[in-house]
Amino acid sequence: MKKQILIVDDEKEIADLVEVYLISEGYDVLKYYNGQDALQGIMTKKVDLAILDVMLPDMDGFTLCRKIREHFFFPIIMLTAKVEESDKITGITIGADDYITKPFHSLELIARVKAQLRRVEQYNCARNELDQGEIYYAHGLEVNADTHICRLYDKEILLTPIEFDILLYLCRHMDQVVGSEELFEAVWKEKYMEANNTVFVHIARIREKMGENSRKPKYIKTVWGVGYKIESEA
Repeated sequence: MKKQILIVDDEKEIADLVEVYLISEGYDVLKYYNGQDALQGIMTKKVDLAILDVMLPDMDGFTLCRKIREHFFFPIIMLTAKVEESDKITGITIGADDYITKPFHSLELIARVKAQLRRVEQYNCARNELDQGEIYYAHGLEVNADTHICRLYDKEILLTPIEFDILLYLCRHMDQVVGSEELFEAVWKEKYMEANNTVFVHIARIREKMGENSRKPKYIKTVWGVGYKIESEA
């Protein structure tokens, strides 16, 4: 079955062009020019990935992303003409998985779409595996690598695939300090760039979902100037 991609961009020429790129790669496309129509559409149609423009006429892309995350966990790629790091951090904080700055090359867009869809497929396949041999425990936290389920005191924590991959990598390196550069390159499969706050923001999101005290985290601890770690013992 073809993957269905949601495009939301009020610039008709760009939305139409992205649609052509995606259709040429074998994807089905849902296309909207404002946020409200997009929200109504995804409530009745299956979406595998969304591409959202930041600047929309009725609501900004950040608001749309936040509303989508209230109900859905499919990957979200943000499009923007801005280049400020603060915009990227905002997008990631509210649940975006990736970020592309306009103007962009068609090959870059398609590569990022495929990477996000591949991550979800791996995530879903693992959840369906019967083998449950790789499980990590730490102070009430349970991370199952085979089913891709995370629980805290038996209550499931709903994580995006990227968030789960971060937590799993830290569990696989239990009691070791993992640097931001290592963590980024292991999870995103891209070269780490200086002044990259992506890992920091995702860690903050995971902590929030776990109900962590950001000043005194119990599970994902910060080793200042070095990185992050999960400890097997208190």
